[in-house]
Amino acid sequence: MKYINRSLEKKFLRMSSFFKAVLVTGARQVGKTTMLKHLAGEQKRTYVSLDNLTIRNLAQTDPVLFFQTYKTPIIIDEVQYAPQLFNQIKIICDNSDEKGLFWLTGSQQYSMMKNVRESLAGRLGIMQLYSLTNNEKNGIEYKNTLDFSLPCLLERQAVSERNDIIKVFRHIWEGGMPETISAGNEQRKAYYDSYIDTYLMRDATEYGKIQDSLSFRRFLAACASIVSQQLNFKTLAEAADISQPTAKVWVRLLEGMGIIYLLKPYFNNEMKRLTKTPKIYFFDTGLCAHLSMWLTADTLMMGAANGRYFENYVVIEIVKNYSYSQMNVNVTYFRDSNAKEIDIFVEGNNMIHPLEIKKSANPDVREVRKFNVLDKTQINRSFGGVICMCEEVVPIDDKNCIIPCNLI
Repeated sequence: MKYINRSLEKKFLRMSSFFKAVLVTGARQVGKTTMLKHLAGEQKRTYVSLDNLTIRNLAQTDPVLFFQTYKTPIIIDEVQYAPQLFNQIKIICDNSDEKGLFWLTGSQQYSMMKNVRESLAGRLGIMQLYSLTNNEKNGIEYKNTLDFSLPCLLERQAVSERNDIIKVFRHIWEGGMPETISAGNEQRKAYYDSYIDTYLMRDATEYGKIQDSLSFRRFLAACASIVSQQLNFKTLAEAADISQPTAKVWVRLLEGMGIIYLLKPYFNNEMKRLTKTPKIYFFDTGLCAHLSMWLTADTLMMGAANGRYFENYVVIEIVKNYSYSQMNVNVTYFRDSNAKEIDIFVEGNNMIHPLEIKKSANPDVREVRKFNVLDKTQINRSFGGVICMCEEVVPIDDKNCIIPCNLI
């Protein structure tokens, strides 16, 4: 299969030239190892995987011998399996001035990943890789950082394909797991079945100590059924026939595994957060569609849940792309006591970009009136608009545009 360039590559190489060790986390099968091997290219970099039980045992029982056997510079896959290595990695880093000695991957972001941060503080750069974005699949790379201004959007539009709802929902339904890119429908279904049974269930058993696989699978499907809605532990608990405290633990588990994303409500001293409930999204929309048994892209596009899947797609594309960029932002949503909601706040550089999400190709421009809630505060409001299925950027006023979803 042809290698697909990842948007994280440049950031990763910048971090590798600065830190002595770099860790890429993310869900299983999103392409972490493939990206690192590609970036290693022809350079002589040792590769070891701790999925190999023999190698894992050596790493756990004798870290010194492990590094006598496997020399730096090195790629260590699934490093969370051997936290015993971290102290030795620290010693090697402290005895060398060389950057990028260790390229590490880890599929878990909780439990043992905490040990990585504590043991290698100041020596380690950490970043996350997700399943493929729509732009990565289409080979599109935007040179500018997204600030939702008209010049920025027009610059992106000049190098982008025309927005197409059939292509967008095809991506939503297919998802972005690299292994599924060239798969047929039957193969894709088999892949996601295997992904759930092989990876999710194994990690849930090993890290979450979950023994009831049937309830956990029902729980996964229940999470998919409320995608793009506020998290409701009562609904999830009833669907999986578990207690609400257990549902809360399992949600944290899925979040730590990189399967779901919880979009938190906006809060500051002027606009007190009137809801404390996050909204739930899936990092891979293909997995979400599979769990809800949408059998084709067309049935999903025409189905009653299409708006929620479109919202999931937009939110996660924004989260992924800012994660890969040099700009540090906070992504939240706003909801007041009257249930007035603004779908996304992108907060960066002491500015807020308010955004609405609509599946329509011709959304009501009056949607941006909701943003006036910001004008009654001292918050700096910047460019925003309505992200939708329109084909071209259309200015609404000096701060807002109708924004084609493929430009994010």
